[in-house]
Amino acid sequence: MYCLLVYDIPDDGKRSKIADVCLDYGLDRIQFSAFLGKLHATHQAELMLKLKKVLGRKPGNIQLFPLCDGDFASRTVIEQKPAQVAPSAQTP
Repeated sequence: MYCLLVYDIPDDGKRSKIADVCLDYGLDRIQFSAFLGKLHATHQAELMLKLKKVLGRKPGNIQLFPLCDGDFASRTVIEQKPAQVAPSAQTP
């Protein structure tokens, strides 16, 4: 099942550690504080327990949204990557 994980964590160190855990679980970063990927239900629970432990007593908000295949398939995405700058012509 696909999952979307988003978080808002003010502490830079904790935020970085949370991101590392998400990457360790095979999630892909889709925004600075948003990850997407496939996780079984048991891994979802395990991930949230691990993230809670990493966050500790620091303030933060971490949310995991399971997405059924139909919802994931019907998502709409707009992605524009920066245009490559062509090398400028050299003037003699």
